[in-house]
Amino acid sequence: MILGVGIDLCDASRIEKSLEKQTFCDYVYAPAEQTLLAGLSGKRRAETAAANFAAKEAFLKAAGTGLGGFALSELALLRAENGAPYFELQGRAATWAVQRGLTVHVSLTHEKGLASAIVLLEEHRPKGE
Repeated sequence: MILGVGIDLCDASRIEKSLEKQTFCDYVYAPAEQTLLAGLSGKRRAETAAANFAAKEAFLKAAGTGLGGFALSELALLRAENGAPYFELQGRAATWAVQRGLTVHVSLTHEKGLASAIVLLEEHRPKGE
């Protein structure tokens, strides 16, 4: 059953400026994401950071919690070997997802300085609940 769907759009140039501040990076990005971003440069780094930010906001919309639901750094968005994005939830966000039996689906795109993400939360409940 679909628990929620969220979508968000982010301007990469706005995020690029914010990446200069370590306090912003620590607030928004988990250590593993910061490592991912450190391996990129220029436009690609800014677009990846913006896509990750958009995915976090889309997750919060899908969860119905808004910005106060979970710390953004608890919503780590990483990449599989084939480049596919996936969430690695931590802290309260991980507990919340496990309690609901959630599978998190995410898709990202970016073009001309804009990054977008869509998140679908799929709830798996045993029959009869």
